[in-house]
Amino acid sequence: MKGEWKSGLTAGIPIFLGYLSVSFGIGILASNSGLSVAEAVFMSVANLTSAGQVAGIEIIAAGGSVLEIIATQFVINLRYALMALSLSQKADDSLTTPKRLALSYGITDEIFALCVSRDKDVTAGYMGGILVISTIGWTLGTFLGAAAGRILPSSLTDAMGIMLYGMFIAIFLPAAKRDRHVCVVVAAASLLSCLFYYVIRSVSGGFSVIICALAASFLGALLFPVAEDDPDDERDSVGGNAPGEWSSTDDEKDGKKEAP
Repeated sequence: MKGEWKSGLTAGIPIFLGYLSVSFGIGILASNSGLSVAEAVFMSVANLTSAGQVAGIEIIAAGGSVLEIIATQFVINLRYALMALSLSQKADDSLTTPKRLALSYGITDEIFALCVSRDKDVTAGYMGGILVISTIGWTLGTFLGAAAGRILPSSLTDAMGIMLYGMFIAIFLPAAKRDRHVCVVVAAASLLSCLFYYVIRSVSGGFSVIICALAASFLGALLFPVAEDDPDDERDSVGGNAPGEWSSTDDEKDGKKEAP
């Protein structure tokens, strides 16, 4: 168990470094939005997600309701529930139900990717080590960013606040280069967001995020549905070839290969 814990701590060092820089921007944003250092750090401890925190800070700054925050967090972070279901297939016997409930707090994109890519089952010690060092990096970066926002000039903190949006661009840009469908969905969400910001001002920021996310997702599912696998394309139970694979029997059936 001790070895698994140490292995998790070591594996989580890259996440620690990445979270340290990203959450610094979160701290800057929180400070610019009027939150205290303690409030910013508490938010990072309670909500280990960059997109969720950014949305939450913006809703708080705009004077939104608790209902808006809850609904926004539910929509933005719903994918973590799906990750948890997938990750449970790699859990070993040490991950009892109470431990799964506790460790589910730290299922983020990076922690999930690190755990599922492991070449053996995920233990409670391994995931716990990753979670601890990742959480330290996230909260420490938030603290440093919020503290810096209190002492640095506003011109500098405003410029540093852009780093968060650069992070979000860096997330979807590689996927958009590989698949034009991502570009369409992102463009649709951006246009809807602009519509709510400049035209339909009566809708609050929290609910506009929810509407844009759901509408863009629905549009993507409608325009670019995932094709179901064709059972005829799969190998048969007696060792048939996949489409495009050559087999000597193919030539024999066509009379192109004769026996010696």
